[in-house]
Amino acid sequence: MRSATGHRDAARSVVFAPLDEGGRAVIVERRLADAITTGVLSDGERLPSEAELARSLGVAVVTAREALEGLRGRGLVQTRRGREGGSFVTYDVHSAADRLEQRLQEHSRVQLRDIALHVGAIAGTAAEVAADRASDDDLATLTELVRDADRSTPGSARRTVGQFQLEVAAVSQSPRLVRESVRLQAEAGPLLWLCLREPEYRDRSATAQSTITAAIRDADPAAARAATLEHIGEALDWLIEHRYATPTT
Repeated sequence: MRSATGHRDAARSVVFAPLDEGGRAVIVERRLADAITTGVLSDGERLPSEAELARSLGVAVVTAREALEGLRGRGLVQTRRGREGGSFVTYDVHSAADRLEQRLQEHSRVQLRDIALHVGAIAGTAAEVAADRASDDDLATLTELVRDADRSTPGSARRTVGQFQLEVAAVSQSPRLVRESVRLQAEAGPLLWLCLREPEYRDRSATAQSTITAAIRDADPAAARAATLEHIGEALDWLIEHRYATPTT
């Protein structure tokens, strides 16, 4: 019998879990930045205080303070003073897409394929394992996410893809897969899913997510993995075609 995973807060719990790679400020900053750019931490959300953040991550308060300073310097966090003050997420996922064209031109065909290969390895494995471990509650969450997702804009569609892949990773019950999914969504997701600027590909993505969810519901690991890889493969094909159809400046 499948057991409930209690995965709804899995991605968030990973963000604020104790560090296992040392307590340097740059590592804290990277983890929080990844969570912000993937949408695990939402625009406008209030972050824990320096003391709370340090305690949850197992680092010194000065380390948490330095990490927040770095995030402020990158425009990802804004700190307000006063009774209602604190540090708040300020990332705008929609406007961030405007900066991706230049980044795309910096990647070769081989590099783009390598990005898709890495994302596929993690997302495909997560889907495969999730098909063996998903509970009824997990399936209800995935179904609701796919059904109610906002795909009206490229930014909202990218956020939906990220949320879906993180949910699938969480269903796998592997903290390492969740952590790597969060990292890859931040590092590669905005570039890989540029195709979602086109309505046709937003529709295709919705269909792919439904197919993956159905495979997980059917406890079919091979089908879940195959559908995930096909979804990523379509995004890669679009990306390569767009990259070499766009003249460099």
